[in-house]
Amino acid sequence: MDLDLRQVRYAVTLADELHFGRAAERLTIAQQTLSAQIRTLEKRLGVPLFTRDRRHVALTPAGETFAERGRRLLIDAERLVDEITHTCTPLRIDVVAEGLPPTLLIHHLRTQAPGLPFEVLQSHGMAAALPRLLTGDLDVAFGRPFGLGRPLGAALATMPVGLDPLGVIIPADHPLADRAEVPLAALADHPLLIHAADESAEWHDWVDQAVAAFGLKVATRVRGHGRTSALAAVQVLRHPVFGRASAHLPDGLTARPLTDPVPLYPWHAVWNTTTAHPAVNRALELIHAYARTHHWHRPPSANWWLPEPDRNTLRATN
Repeated sequence: MDLDLRQVRYAVTLADELHFGRAAERLTIAQQTLSAQIRTLEKRLGVPLFTRDRRHVALTPAGETFAERGRRLLIDAERLVDEITHTCTPLRIDVVAEGLPPTLLIHHLRTQAPGLPFEVLQSHGMAAALPRLLTGDLDVAFGRPFGLGRPLGAALATMPVGLDPLGVIIPADHPLADRAEVPLAALADHPLLIHAADESAEWHDWVDQAVAAFGLKVATRVRGHGRTSALAAVQVLRHPVFGRASAHLPDGLTARPLTDPVPLYPWHAVWNTTTAHPAVNRALELIHAYARTHHWHRPPSANWWLPEPDRNTLRATN
């Protein structure tokens, strides 16, 4: 029998989301249309790909096989079109949000490989990037591969990129602004603003582990996307927030490095080994070279802190 690639894409997307509403939204079709197309596909195949009730959607063994092979089929189809039409699908790279270390890597790729076509996306967290990595809609994403509430999956590979020392961003007249450096334990007397997108499960986890490890308090949690939104929240609510101490700040805010220990946020590149874009290896080589040249992979000489899963990874790679 002939397969309809559109239905393959529908099934693969549903397999990633395991939720008809979210899958339909990604596909920009009605939920009823998606449901009808999945039923038609299952009828043609003669086997169920999904089990579903009012609360849950799950893959059957046949569905798991179909989703895995279907992803490869969709990528092969895209590459075939590129080859025949002599075009090149751009490398799709997710940098999480503006103002973070991966944005420096994008500049490096542009200068070192000007002939490498790529698109930059912002998913605001690894949790949002994962389904797109699995389907091949993304080629490379950056983030922390822990605290996601689910394993990455056997198809995805990771490469440590760097350890980002975090400081604290505060109003310029905050009591902590009198210090040149802020011992991490001193934050216990100043409840924190936690600013994060819902998609950034790995950041939520990192913060929660820091709060638990050092007896910190949370004043409030604010949903939002990007550095600009976080800084605006500090200006209004006037609570300290974890952030990069080296970045430019608007008037009225200042940053101080955290010490004793220095909290580190680990960055990894993540990609799909089964659907890899032809240019992925070249991009990863350039990213690795840049990180090593700038010593991003080295922890500071002073006392430092990482959550245990990240510390274990660092031990294994050094």
